[in-house]
Amino acid sequence: MPSCADGRTGCTSRVAPFCARGGAAIRAPQLARLLEAYAEEADIDLNGRGSTTFREEPKERGLEPDECYSVGPFSGRPDVAIEVVLTNPLVDKLRVYEGLGIREVWVWQRAQLVIHALGPDGYVVAPRSAVFPSLDLDLLSSFVKVGESQTKLVKAYRAALRQRG
Repeated sequence: MPSCADGRTGCTSRVAPFCARGGAAIRAPQLARLLEAYAEEADIDLNGRGSTTFREEPKERGLEPDECYSVGPFSGRPDVAIEVVLTNPLVDKLRVYEGLGIREVWVWQRAQLVIHALGPDGYVVAPRSAVFPSLDLDLLSSFVKVGESQTKLVKAYRAALRQRG
């Protein structure tokens, strides 16, 4: 029977490769919890939308991010979508996100967080988040670790945020 990286057995053959490589099912919630901790510490009104499917019928576009968030009241589409990419290229999804008008797409791939910011000519890689301009992406990324307690990681991240003031 296949086993997951955390020692669990019983993963189906479809799920096992994701578990073994620390897939989206593990990393997306970690990123989400860390971003939520940052927002609480920075007193930002962050509203989670989970992995809701977003569609724009006239353009016949839709997709379901791993996680997504709005800052302030929800306006019908999130400000930030989070995607954990394991193997498939994200190019097609970025085009759909662009058509939906999502301000930023955060992509976790190869143990790195990359911000794609929507500009007049589509998405461009940005060194910082415009939605969360004071967020230290390197610090946040350093707390994404497969196989460790998410609660302990979030507590340690909060402590690091408070230490930085």
